[in-house]
Amino acid sequence: MTESTPTSAKGGLLRGLFFHAALVITVVFWAVVSLPSFPLPLRWRYYWITRWCQINAWLVRYIGGIHIKINGLENIPKTPGVVLAKHQSAWETLNLLPWFYPQSWVLKRELLRIPVFGWGLARLDPIAIDRGAGREALRQVIEQGSQKLAAGRWIVVFPEGTRVEPGKRGRYQQGGALLACRAGVDVTPVAHNAGEHWPRRGLRIHPGTIEVVIGPAIKTQGRTPAEVIQLTEDWIESEMARLAESRP
Repeated sequence: MTESTPTSAKGGLLRGLFFHAALVITVVFWAVVSLPSFPLPLRWRYYWITRWCQINAWLVRYIGGIHIKINGLENIPKTPGVVLAKHQSAWETLNLLPWFYPQSWVLKRELLRIPVFGWGLARLDPIAIDRGAGREALRQVIEQGSQKLAAGRWIVVFPEGTRVEPGKRGRYQQGGALLACRAGVDVTPVAHNAGEHWPRRGLRIHPGTIEVVIGPAIKTQGRTPAEVIQLTEDWIESEMARLAESRP
C-alpha cells in the first residue's frame, strides 16, 4: 500500500467517521425493525436480520469507497462445510454471507451482550463460546457445529481467534479443523486483505479493492486436525504473501 499523504490521511479519517456513524445508525435501526421477526422460525428471522449485511456492503462500497474482487468461486463445495478464514477486519465477519449461505459463526459470547446489536446476533443462532473455558468451549464448537452442519449451514471459523494486522499472522488453532474432521466435511480456506482497507483499530477507512480468494477444498478424510490446520495455514499465508506482493 502506498504511503498516505497528510491530505489523504485526513480524508481517510473523515470518510471513516461518516462510515462508522452510518454503521451505528443502521445497525440500531435494523435491530429495532427486526424485533417483530424474533419469534419467527429460524429460517425466516435469519433471512430478515441478515439483510443488514447487504446494507453494510452498500456502506462499504459507497461511503467507504471499497470495491470487492473475488476469486475462486468455483472452489466452493456443493454441500456446506467449515470455512476457515483469515481474520484482519470486521469486514469478513459480515460479508462472507453471499458466498456461504446460510452460515453460523463461532464467536465470543460477550458479543451477545452488546446492546441492540447483540440482540439480533443472538437470534441468528451462532456458536457463542467463552474463550477462557478451554475444553468446554471446544466441546461446544464440536457439538453445536456438528448439529448446524447437519442442518445444512456453513460454519465460519477464524482460526487465529482474533484480528491480526496486515503482514502478521496469529497462531492457528485447531478447533475448526477438529470440527470438520469429526463431522466428515471439507474445509474451505479463505484469504483476503480487508485489514488494509477497514483496519482493526482506529476510525480510518482506506478506499481501494478488497481481494478475496477462496481456496480449493481441503479434504479431511484420513487426515488429523493437525494436518488439516497446517494445510489451511500454509495455503492462507501463501495467498496473503501473494496479495501483498501484488500491491502497487
